[in-house]
Amino acid sequence: MIMKKPALVFTSPFLAFLAACVSGDGSMNNAGLASAPSSSAPLLSADGSRRGDATVTETATGLHVAVRATGLTPGVHAVHIHMTGTCTPPDFTSAGGHWNPMGRQHGKDNPAGMHMGDMPNLTASSDGSGQIEYLIPGGTLRTGAHPLLDADGAAVVIHAQADDNKTDPAGNAGGRIACGILAAN
Repeated sequence: MIMKKPALVFTSPFLAFLAACVSGDGSMNNAGLASAPSSSAPLLSADGSRRGDATVTETATGLHVAVRATGLTPGVHAVHIHMTGTCTPPDFTSAGGHWNPMGRQHGKDNPAGMHMGDMPNLTASSDGSGQIEYLIPGGTLRTGAHPLLDADGAAVVIHAQADDNKTDPAGNAGGRIACGILAAN
């Protein structure tokens, strides 16, 4: 019986801690937990129609990028992070070139590549929707030698065609059909 009291004393603070983490409806209460730095962007077409969203979250190993798209032409589309946080229609060239703080060439298959803003292609299904998730190793949002969100911000751009992953500067990806300005959360 003596052994049960210390166990009860040990478990009581633990149970109190768990109770503080759970709200009245049984869901986890994330208040007070540190959230990872992130940035989000609605992706808009030239006419202002919403074509999806992008979220960039800083992790211990780099930037996790999640892009969810709708209303695209079925098929393969390039997705890139561009170096300027401006999305002026109709062609979104205001977003500048790909995020390339290391001064490399384009594409994972280019021996002199790749830009930090180069990402895998997104495949839109027959209903025009698609998604990708990708880790940019070593990327950061605001700190370090080459943060994504510098003074002029950044943008996520979906292109009309697939990226060939080697042709500099943009992988023959065609026009820019959706753009989103990354903003601090």
